[in-house]
Amino acid sequence: MRAAEGRMKRNGGALRRQRALVVLAACGTLLAGCASMPDGGKVKHVTSSHRTDGDSQVRVYSVSPQKGEAPTQIVRGFLEATTSDEATFPTAREYLTRSLARRWDPFASTTVLSDGPSVRKAPRRSTAVEDGYSVEVSGARMAEVDSKHAYSPSKGDYSEVFHLTKVDGEWRIDEMPDGLVLGESDFQRIYRPINTYYYARLGPDAESITDGQNVLVADPVYLRRRIDPVTKTVSALLQGPSGWIDPVVTSSFPRGTRLAPKEHLSVDDSGVLRVRLNSRGATAEGKRCVRMAAQVLYSVQDQASAKVSKVELVGPKDRAMCAQTREQVAAYQPGRLNGSAKNAYFIDENHRVAAFRGKGEPPRPVEGPLGRGQVEMGSVAVNRIESEGAAVSRGRRGLYVASLEGSSAATALGDPVLTSKAKRENDRLTAPSWDGLGDLWVADRDPDNPRLLRLRGGKERPDEVRVPDLDKGERIESLRISSDGVRIALLVRERDGRTSLQLGRVVRRGTTKEPQVTVEQLRPVAPQLVDVSAASWAGGSRLVVVGRESGSVQQLQYMETDGSVSDQPTLPGITDVTGVAASEDESKPLLADSEDGIVRLPPDANWRMLTETGSAPAYPG
Repeated sequence: MRAAEGRMKRNGGALRRQRALVVLAACGTLLAGCASMPDGGKVKHVTSSHRTDGDSQVRVYSVSPQKGEAPTQIVRGFLEATTSDEATFPTAREYLTRSLARRWDPFASTTVLSDGPSVRKAPRRSTAVEDGYSVEVSGARMAEVDSKHAYSPSKGDYSEVFHLTKVDGEWRIDEMPDGLVLGESDFQRIYRPINTYYYARLGPDAESITDGQNVLVADPVYLRRRIDPVTKTVSALLQGPSGWIDPVVTSSFPRGTRLAPKEHLSVDDSGVLRVRLNSRGATAEGKRCVRMAAQVLYSVQDQASAKVSKVELVGPKDRAMCAQTREQVAAYQPGRLNGSAKNAYFIDENHRVAAFRGKGEPPRPVEGPLGRGQVEMGSVAVNRIESEGAAVSRGRRGLYVASLEGSSAATALGDPVLTSKAKRENDRLTAPSWDGLGDLWVADRDPDNPRLLRLRGGKERPDEVRVPDLDKGERIESLRISSDGVRIALLVRERDGRTSLQLGRVVRRGTTKEPQVTVEQLRPVAPQLVDVSAASWAGGSRLVVVGRESGSVQQLQYMETDGSVSDQPTLPGITDVTGVAASEDESKPLLADSEDGIVRLPPDANWRMLTETGSAPAYPG
């Protein structure tokens, strides 16, 4: 039985209302790459479960209420109508009284249920005609999307009462909550994750890099796939960053900036996007306007049907503000601190730091003391410009930092920059991680003094970084800092011994001489996994995660930083993975540390062996 149909039958009878899916295949302005519009055939009536993500030319239209329908049928019809491709839900409003239709705000929030909403007569409420009729809508909640389009996992029971009254002899809904409630399959069909971009608040650390005020950070949001995507993307950008990331980013747009009334955005045949702003936005000029144009271009580039080559910002009455080409804003490109990742690194069979270089070249030890085997190493991290490496000794006691450049590098490794005092190996240092500012991060798991530490420039005295959300008995098992330096992925061992993947925002305060850094507001990234063993950044707002669901086997999957499952293709299975390495440069292949050695996943292929004798693969970062 199909999912949607089965849900309706469980809720009291066979499905009586079905949405119409109309395939639009016209050429020209409707759709590109087609030959002709069919002039015959029937319109198919199917349930939402028939819709697949690949049906890019399918449009979903809802059905109006029918005469004589019972209250539960009206509520079901309304819920079905909210899954249509109508921009403002005019058909869904037909199920409401005129008063409620005017004030209902479908965009206030979206509740995502794992199996779709169930509908039944509400218990303990009068069903007499003079008192109206109450219907309960319920389900297992898995996430919420707020008014700024930000997704957040939210498990629990969902239950709301919809009240109906009769209007001209027909039942209509006159009381219900604002927002939408959708099943997971409908949500994935209707919405897609996109990145809006804002500038990192790096505080005094911005001085450590060139143009430190111009580092763009991805803020993932969910927008409807086929409802004016370019306009909606820019509108979401102008609303400002989502609540979680807001304290560590900023926007160049003046407060109150919005699109001009009735503005509809599209990219013209020359690749130019012209954006008309209201009077608040029109006050910006000069460098600020250029920064605004960069935010628009990089936020829109994945939403437009054509490549955006230029952004023009204008104010009321078409007053020109600034215009920037893709080449002119290249210096603002997201991920610019990630580096070029020329090589991938690992620990070879002699416990030296080694590198995978060009195709066909055998791996070999790196230049400098880390490649000479003076101290046996167990894990490695290389800074984003690939000039220095940081390696933790085989017993995880000491952290060493050394140059990777040139044969003239000092032959002596020197003393460790950090030493753990823990007695047991598994209680000592984690593998380190570099941000794009040149700072090195590592955690000491010593039960007597567990700490998250940052070494400015990779060599200064380690500064402890507070993580207020870690409870007593919890500790950091591994970490990966993003290139922009404002987000950090932490593998946290909880009190029951399981590990979860948490994302924290890095808040930088203080002065250059006395910096104050904290990791705040931890939130789950892979809530459906009961045990996570490894994770790595795999894009501006994406991680690749190794873990397992309850009662399931180990799996690799892409996760968005907001905790939603990525729309990236499913990764092919692989057994007994102990580590994973990806790059924020998504063109780089995925690497995994398996029971058989280090394997590589090329695009559109299966895992291939890189080396049977190495371990702990790592890209720069």
